[in-house]
Amino acid sequence: MDKAFITGITGQDGSYLADLLLAEGLEVHGLIRRKASASNWRINHLAGHERMHLVNGDLLDVSSLTRSLQEIRPKYVFNLAAQSFVPFSWEAPEATSSVTAIGVLNMLEAVRMVDKDIRFYQASSSEMFGKVRETPQQLTTPFYPRSPYGVSKVFGHWMTINYRESYDMFACSGILFNHESERRGLEFVTRKVTWAAANIKRGKMDSVSLGNLDAKRDWGYAPDYVDAMWRMLNQDEPQDYVIATGEQSSVQELCQAAFEAVDLNYEDHVKLDPRFLRPAEVNTLLGDISEAGKGLDWKPQTSFAQMITKMVEADLHRVDNNISWET
Repeated sequence: MDKAFITGITGQDGSYLADLLLAEGLEVHGLIRRKASASNWRINHLAGHERMHLVNGDLLDVSSLTRSLQEIRPKYVFNLAAQSFVPFSWEAPEATSSVTAIGVLNMLEAVRMVDKDIRFYQASSSEMFGKVRETPQQLTTPFYPRSPYGVSKVFGHWMTINYRESYDMFACSGILFNHESERRGLEFVTRKVTWAAANIKRGKMDSVSLGNLDAKRDWGYAPDYVDAMWRMLNQDEPQDYVIATGEQSSVQELCQAAFEAVDLNYEDHVKLDPRFLRPAEVNTLLGDISEAGKGLDWKPQTSFAQMITKMVEADLHRVDNNISWET
């Protein structure tokens, strides 16, 4: 039975990837920090699954990574762990860089030392493009990150390329554009908006405060994107890809879609607050998915409107049943 090792398994992408790999018949091992057990709500539904295992360790402790790989002997390693909330990376740039940059190097080094035949996936990010040099963005678009998070992701991306080329490792990166779901954290703008729409509809909130409504993103659905990750590690040769939808929406359009899903006008409830503006704004991101279509036979299956509706419906269910958003 093939085995997979996932860092960041308690996050949005890690939990959906675990679902996918278990459905594919793999044995799944997820790296968690012992003190992070309170954040396991996204994988609670997998508790007790005979092919699901959690492993204690830390991306900043190479010995714990090598020990885990030696014991598990996985065929696949998916490195999804990161401090992924961009605004917080300005508040904690050193902590962000430690996990999001050096953590990648540590994981690559552990793979190199234990078994160079392991297939390694690195979660790169559209935030690496930052102040975009061309639109749409593709693999050849120069990086211009605009946050400590984006800079850290560039480090991890290029380190993955260097290990692939230097040690003949099957190591590749997916440059994933924004992707959301019912499991998205409340700190992210999409979830903040859908949660507010549900609560306002039920009379539990009056308004929601946001920053730049003009910022545009290429937003996709997380379960579609983990499918692309799986396809990338089953290529004949390691190759990086941009994973996106090829379509763009503004934060204002996000608000409109979420509030329309509950028959409300967002303009009556959305307030602008400069506290939520970034020190250096990323105004527009739009991915070119032509290579993913040709090389992976992949395309997104869920539209932006469908995704936002799913999120609003999930949040209405939580509000109506007095369920915390972290379930």
